[in-house]
Amino acid sequence: MAQTVLIAEDDADIVELLSLYLAAAGFQVLTAADGKQALATVREHPVDVALVDIMMPCMNGFDFIRAARAFSDVPIIIVSARTMPADKIVGLDAGADGYISKPFDPLEVTAYVRAVLRRASMRGTDAEGGDAPQAASGTGAEMGEQGSPSPSSSVLTCGDLSFDTERLVLSRLGRAVPLTAAELKIMAAFMASPGRVFSKDQLYTCVNGEPAVGGAGSVMVHISNIRAKLEDDPLRPRYIRTVRGLGYRLDA
Repeated sequence: MAQTVLIAEDDADIVELLSLYLAAAGFQVLTAADGKQALATVREHPVDVALVDIMMPCMNGFDFIRAARAFSDVPIIIVSARTMPADKIVGLDAGADGYISKPFDPLEVTAYVRAVLRRASMRGTDAEGGDAPQAASGTGAEMGEQGSPSPSSSVLTCGDLSFDTERLVLSRLGRAVPLTAAELKIMAAFMASPGRVFSKDQLYTCVNGEPAVGGAGSVMVHISNIRAKLEDDPLRPRYIRTVRGLGYRLDA
C-alpha cells in the first residue's frame, strides 16, 4: 500500500509541483492550505510524513507542529523560505524531523521524504526487536551509495533529449532542464509521441486535466517559456516546432 504524504502549503504552484513529483514516486498525496486544515487531516487520516510550510494562514507551521506533537509522532519536514538559523532551531525544537529551504529541488524533497520514512521504519523495527529493513523500493528514483538518485530505466528519448518518466526530469545532452510542473506535463506529452502534432486544446488538457474553454492561450506562454530554456535560439526553434493552424510538434 502506498505511503501517504501530507503537503501543508498555501502556495498552489508549490503544492502542484510537489504533488506531481511525489505521486510519480509512488506516494499518495494529501494537501492542506493552512495549519488548521493540516492538523485536522493528521487527526482524521493515516499520514506517514508531513511537508509543512511555516508561513500559513489560520495556524502557522510552528504552531501546527506543536499541536500535532501532542497526539502524533508522524515525521514532519519543514519546507520554508525562512532560512535564518533561529527559524530552523525553533522548528526542530518544536518537533520537526528536518528542514528544507526554498527554493528547493523537488527531487531532493522526494529523496528526503524517503530517508525520513526509512529512519522511522527502522526505529519502529528496532523497538519491536526485529531486524532493520532494507530501503523500501518505489516507483521513483532510489538513493545511491552517495545519497544521490540512481539512473532510471524508464527514459524516453528524442534526439539529444531524454525524459525520465519516474524522476520527471527533462535533460538535453545529459544536462537537466529546469521546468515548471505545467512545462513538464507538456514535455511529457511531446516526448511520449515525438513528431505528433498537438493542438493548443490538447496541450491545455495535458496541463490542467480538463478541456479548454477559451483558455488555451496560456499554452502559448508555456511553449515560449520552454523554448527559452531549451532552445539555443528560441526565435528559431529546433525542438518544438509550430505547425501553422494546427499546433505544435516535437522534432528530434
